[in-house]
Amino acid sequence: MSDAALDLLRRIFGHPGFRGEQAQIVEHVTGGGDALVLMPTGGGKSLCYQLPALLRTGCGLVVSPLIALMQNQVEALRQLGVRAAFLNSTLDAAGAAEVERQLLAGELDLLYVAPERLLTARFLSLLDRAHAGAGIALFAIDEAHCVSQWGHDFRPEYRQLTVLHERWPDIPRIALTATADAPTRREIAERLALEDAQQFVSSFDRPNIRYRVVHKDGGSRQLQDFLARHRGESGIVYAFSRKRVDSTAEQLQAAGFDALPYHAGMDAAARAANQRRFLQEDGVVMVATIAFGMGIDKPDVRFVAHIDLPKSIEGYYQETGRAGRDGEPAEAWLSYGLGDVVNLRQLINQGEAGEERKQLELRKLDALLGYCESTQCRRQALLGWFGEPHAGACGNCDNCLEPPQSWDGTQAARKALSCVYRTGQRFGAGHLIDVLRGVATDKVRQYGHDGLSTWAIGNDLDERQWRGVFRQLVAGGLLEADVERHGALRLTAISAPVLRGERELRFRNEQPRPPRGRKTRTGTAAAPMIDLAPDDLARFNALREWRAATAREQNVPAYVIFHDSTLRAIAETAPDDLGELSRIPGIGSSKLDRYGEAVLQHLFDHMP
Repeated sequence: MSDAALDLLRRIFGHPGFRGEQAQIVEHVTGGGDALVLMPTGGGKSLCYQLPALLRTGCGLVVSPLIALMQNQVEALRQLGVRAAFLNSTLDAAGAAEVERQLLAGELDLLYVAPERLLTARFLSLLDRAHAGAGIALFAIDEAHCVSQWGHDFRPEYRQLTVLHERWPDIPRIALTATADAPTRREIAERLALEDAQQFVSSFDRPNIRYRVVHKDGGSRQLQDFLARHRGESGIVYAFSRKRVDSTAEQLQAAGFDALPYHAGMDAAARAANQRRFLQEDGVVMVATIAFGMGIDKPDVRFVAHIDLPKSIEGYYQETGRAGRDGEPAEAWLSYGLGDVVNLRQLINQGEAGEERKQLELRKLDALLGYCESTQCRRQALLGWFGEPHAGACGNCDNCLEPPQSWDGTQAARKALSCVYRTGQRFGAGHLIDVLRGVATDKVRQYGHDGLSTWAIGNDLDERQWRGVFRQLVAGGLLEADVERHGALRLTAISAPVLRGERELRFRNEQPRPPRGRKTRTGTAAAPMIDLAPDDLARFNALREWRAATAREQNVPAYVIFHDSTLRAIAETAPDDLGELSRIPGIGSSKLDRYGEAVLQHLFDHMP
């Protein structure tokens, strides 16, 4: 690695050294090579193109799919003293013209642009002029999985980005994503004409994230109990529908949480205002559909909660990856039930996609169900999906911290499957459980099911346990939901050996046990740092208050001033002068000049 790259890393970005494969990627792209980079959220992808753009002649052009991402990254770079700008629909004609002038005059180090704008004839002509004049350092294609028709964030415009290589073959390209299984990886390389590019695949492991899966039992109370452990912390709650987002946000607000809704059906101004509050304030809980999140660069998200089942392991991984980008402990919490499975299968089967796509989505849903019901280490299962082995149990998921008990469910499964068959494979789990437990509802009597051989043969289990049995039979592929009959359960081919007594089954124990490990948290927004000594904690809180006030004055997210991890290091080190302060990771020369004296003054004011 060149001395120039290390010098820029330390002087501008304030980092003492590279992480993982960053050094190799920077060296490769700076030397003019193409690269495909797969690196988890929080792994430092942006540096992989920002540094080469600064080291090479000309302006680095970054293709980014989201306005919010562009604006946040540009603001963060400007705080570092980097000449960065964006071109998108938020700029008026005069503002856009000024950015174009700066590009042609060689006054920009990095320019962020949406693919739709880049592909216009006018902008391509502008790049021709920049290439012939001040120069283009590189093309960076961020969120590259958007090119994949099998991906969950498909953007058709990404398919046309091969024009960059066709029109300017001498300029290196770097495509980056945090989420891509092997088929998606191959498609990215093919669609972007990056077959000959060097691939850099980092570990998908996020060891600071604790994974936990619970079965739905108690509705909003479950979520509120979880959030109570994170009161005062920033986090995201994902829900399946817009209606569920609105109702959940209202319930959380009534319970005293600073919760805001976000979905595509909201007024655009209200949606933008809520996103701005989430980014700029501490302790806000965003309740959202998956329309929220891609490109959200907030490092101190302490939790991501799913109150409905995601569509796939890739989606789940990407969404949970928005927690703990700063490397501090974070939690991914998922609550799901049999109804989620029925709803998602129905959504897939009734969609307009072709049969091949539907079958792929159903397989991905089955894989996620297997993950949820697994009794093995969650991290091993998650990484295994991406083809990455993980040696040993992680010790930081629910299955490792509270190993689940299991029980011989063979007879219960035979009873359940037999009941499905005897009732004509036309009813959902609720009705089947009534029959098994001998509950004579009007519906049971109407169909004469109180006279079946399976009537009341299952009153040794309660309703909750039976729901677990049916859920795990669906997860195991022995039952499937009939979309044409509104989620009625029917037998699959692999259920026959169980019915005949030729195969044994073991199920997770449905009895809940209290979580261990992470302590319940209440109180201040400084909760993530409660392990600090009292004097250090006082300094940390004072620095956070100063940072919040400074961010409000500049109308920027607090984390672009300093990350929590940097404030923590300052609080623990308590530097006496600018020289000591400059040696703390995250403080480059521009931030030292801009904020150094104010930080030292706050430390002095809060010395014990």
